[in-house]
Amino acid sequence: MSTTTLAGARQGRPGVILATCCLSLFVSVVDATIVNVALPSIQRSFHASTGGLQWTVDAYTLVVASLLMLSGSLADRLGRRRVFQTGLVLFTTGSLLCSLAPGLGWLVGFRMLQAVGGSMLNPVALAIIASTFTQPRQRARAMGMWASVVGVSLAAGPVLGGALVSAVGWRAIFWVNVPVGLAAIVLTQRYVPESRAPRPRRLDPVAQVLIVVLLGGLTAGIIEGPQHGWGSPLIVGCFVAAALAGTGVVIAERRRSEPLIDPRFFASAPFSGAALIAMTAFAGMGGFLFLNTLYLQTVRGYSAAVAGLLLLPMAATTAAAGPLSGRLVAAGHARRSLVIASTAIALGSGLLMTLTSATPIAELTAAYVVFGVGFGFVNPPISNTAVSGMPPAQAGVAASVASTSRQVGSALGVAITGALVAGRHAAGFAAASHSGWAVIGGCGLAVLLIGVASTSRWAHRSAQRTRELLIAEPEEGTAHDRAHAAIS
Repeated sequence: MSTTTLAGARQGRPGVILATCCLSLFVSVVDATIVNVALPSIQRSFHASTGGLQWTVDAYTLVVASLLMLSGSLADRLGRRRVFQTGLVLFTTGSLLCSLAPGLGWLVGFRMLQAVGGSMLNPVALAIIASTFTQPRQRARAMGMWASVVGVSLAAGPVLGGALVSAVGWRAIFWVNVPVGLAAIVLTQRYVPESRAPRPRRLDPVAQVLIVVLLGGLTAGIIEGPQHGWGSPLIVGCFVAAALAGTGVVIAERRRSEPLIDPRFFASAPFSGAALIAMTAFAGMGGFLFLNTLYLQTVRGYSAAVAGLLLLPMAATTAAAGPLSGRLVAAGHARRSLVIASTAIALGSGLLMTLTSATPIAELTAAYVVFGVGFGFVNPPISNTAVSGMPPAQAGVAASVASTSRQVGSALGVAITGALVAGRHAAGFAAASHSGWAVIGGCGLAVLLIGVASTSRWAHRSAQRTRELLIAEPEEGTAHDRAHAAIS
């Protein structure tokens, strides 16, 4: 870190800087869960199809996934405070516009604007924390506070969203972001010092465009397939465009000295495993929230407030299981944590495969608790495994790929489970959701298989070979890199 950066960091108040960064995390995580609770209300308001609801969720997730690494690079190059403030402004403005949307198309568009800002919040906030808390012990405490905010946000989202939708309407869920966003903007301007990386990574516009086409084409094909027909020119075109873009990313990135995603990373089995685990686990979580929200309100007829309260056990157990998993990972038992996670995800999903329109609440709650335990145990080993064996200079980029995989998985989970129940009315929704729960259970089993393979002796040897291959790279990790490495 440069002298200017260190001096600037010391001028701010570390506690206020951390609180400001945590505010951005709170609104972004709450927004991810709060929208799901409001989906039935949005559906009634705009007479939306299941596909329309899927786009309401995935428009945000896909944009964030596409821009995460670009936002981190821009912050290192242009200034972290500047990019962070820009993200807050865009996120807050997008939230306000979402609350005023006159139609579903407008809502999806404003969600995309909101997501552009959202992509600039968490990764840049981590870099700000890393440049502010330079001592390992202080940084560990700061990261502990950061992690605790995730748990609080997950628990608060469904309850807060349900209460707002029931009392005011779905538009109120976006109002929450406005005062919090404005407060964070003011605090950032006053207390957060500007900082830049001494050696920012070059921008990679070709790969960025190809990634947008890849993710957008794949998700659009899955969401729109049931309506247009899987063999229609539009859907086939979406999948072909995604395949060509994926091939183009591999070819283009191999030719760059500083690629957005270095293909050599994937020679490390722990790294590839972490990306796949993140994708499959978060696909399960995305599908879980999507299916349960529609089931509780559309099939069971519960209000949004009651639906939010019923989902609270899942969120609470997720928050409680996270620290336990972190201790296992810190003690060198990442595989054990992944086994617990995969077993609980598969078991929780299996319990919901018998779902009917009259399933007892006690049975639902038991399934939610088990699923929450599984999801809570899967997060810590993802970050740890992603950077396992990576040189410090590449640790942040590796962790960014894992973060992107989480977002991609969540989007695909909503797209796939939504496609399986598309067009089903309340009377047939519960039975139709069984295939969705089977897919989510399959995600749990995939976590087990990938987790065992990516923590084997063979995997550790592949990580060592990859490290030796990359070790010749300059060991000048940016603050963005060190932040992600610190989390793991």
